[in-house]
Amino acid sequence: MQIEIDQVRLLNELNTLSTYTDAEPVRDGTSVTRVVFTSDDLHARAWVKELALAEGFSIREDAVGNTFIRWTGIDPELPAVATGSHIDAIPHAGMYDGTVGVLGGLEAMRALKRSGLRPRRSIELVVFTSEEPTRFGIGCLGSRLLSGTLDADRADAMKDKGESTLADVRSAAGFSGTLSSVRLPDNYYHAWVELHIEQGPLLEREGVPIGIVTSIAAPAGYRFTITGFGGHAGALLMPDRKDALCAAAEMILSIERHALATGAIDTVATVGVCDVYPGAVNSVPSRVVLQLDIRDTDPARREGVMQAVRRDCEEIRKRRGFTIAEELVNADSPAQCSLHTIQYLEEICREQGIACKRMVSRAYHDSLFMARIAPIAMIFIPCRNGVSHRPDEYASPGDISTGTYVLASVLAKLAAE
Repeated sequence: MQIEIDQVRLLNELNTLSTYTDAEPVRDGTSVTRVVFTSDDLHARAWVKELALAEGFSIREDAVGNTFIRWTGIDPELPAVATGSHIDAIPHAGMYDGTVGVLGGLEAMRALKRSGLRPRRSIELVVFTSEEPTRFGIGCLGSRLLSGTLDADRADAMKDKGESTLADVRSAAGFSGTLSSVRLPDNYYHAWVELHIEQGPLLEREGVPIGIVTSIAAPAGYRFTITGFGGHAGALLMPDRKDALCAAAEMILSIERHALATGAIDTVATVGVCDVYPGAVNSVPSRVVLQLDIRDTDPARREGVMQAVRRDCEEIRKRRGFTIAEELVNADSPAQCSLHTIQYLEEICREQGIACKRMVSRAYHDSLFMARIAPIAMIFIPCRNGVSHRPDEYASPGDISTGTYVLASVLAKLAAE
């Protein structure tokens, strides 16, 4: 079986997909904004489905818009082998995050079909709904629902910034039915493999074209509300102030300090949102809302950081006379990749003379939740300077083709089992 990747076609399709965007053109790179269920997202979905239908693949969509593109195998009753990723993009992102896994997955299926392969198991490409948390504040919405790790009623009640619920928005986009129906049955998939850009610098730095993921770090999200006492910036005397932003600054530094103190490269913590009220230059902040993202491959170590931060928060609260309220937004478990599939990937790379390395995924992906229902694996390819979620995000045509070849090869092996 000779697998040949049509690099020119794949790159042209990636470029075409990047034109479905609500972002203004930029000088350096390609700026993509494609928020779930917007016009650009829906048009992009329709275009991807056209590509799949042209190959004779069947298509199914569920109530939240997850799209399943299937090449039916010789024994269609067997659990399928699957791949996929997402095409939604945060504001002013790049053109490779998620899309390489979708269009690379489609090209892998086409390449196997061109090779004359008749797979025993069906091979399926999944285009997930809303991997990015941009609109509803939670990442991996579609895969969380597929794996049963998000309550359907809670999901439907989630609101965007315009106060529209997911139930209303998905219905307007043409996706009806109950979200409880999205959960896949047990043993639906025999194996899952996702192709993705690394979103980090290690592969490029070491000159390695393929990363084989062994585990995926899991995020926890927290919201802290610090309430003090504000007033006029000129009239409120310093000894009388309870400046909520000063307390928030101490908390942010506490989070950084304790994340560093673990000594583990896999522990990362970020305060990415700091909402200050009333938000006027001449008013002492009376309230601040912080949003924390903390990730680790070891949930016990992650919780150890949080316990240390809570002790500092209590000390800050007492010393400054504030109230500090903590809210858990989400706490997910790490995922381990299938050793069986990892060994297949290493074997493919060895046979083809492709350098590879085992590595951890510190960003999380839909695969984190697919691990709840199937054995998973991930293939990473380098991205320039480790940059992602920016218009200058870039993966070379050669690396994209190599990743797609490895993906096609492992899908063929898994589909033959």
